[in-house]
Amino acid sequence: MSMTSSRPYLIRAMYQWIVDNGMTPHLVVETTNDEVEVPRQYEDNGKIVLNIGPMAIKALTLGNEDLTFNARFDGQPMDVYIPVKHVLAIYTRENGQGMMFSDDQNPSPPEPEDSPPPRPQLKVVK
Repeated sequence: MSMTSSRPYLIRAMYQWIVDNGMTPHLVVETTNDEVEVPRQYEDNGKIVLNIGPMAIKALTLGNEDLTFNARFDGQPMDVYIPVKHVLAIYTRENGQGMMFSDDQNPSPPEPEDSPPPRPQLKVVK
């Protein structure tokens, strides 16, 4: 049974933690995909860093599939659209603490060398 990506949940949790600690959350976004709507003049080597602090943007939505907000870049308002899968990291501007995300959406845990046999799944008995 496959689960949904944990990335949007982790982004929301990290965003809340950063803001609750009075820090400024920044996103690193991979911009090589046309779905990503960001101010392209600020991208560097296929990436862009965006300040998503409450003082810098408006109408932030941290959804399960995408992130959207409105911000001004050189005085021009812009609606930013970022599919969650293109968020590479969220961190604080002040001290760099945060979380990076791998490209692998659902990594499986590594198997220990001498692991015991897996336990049987629990079943509901009626």
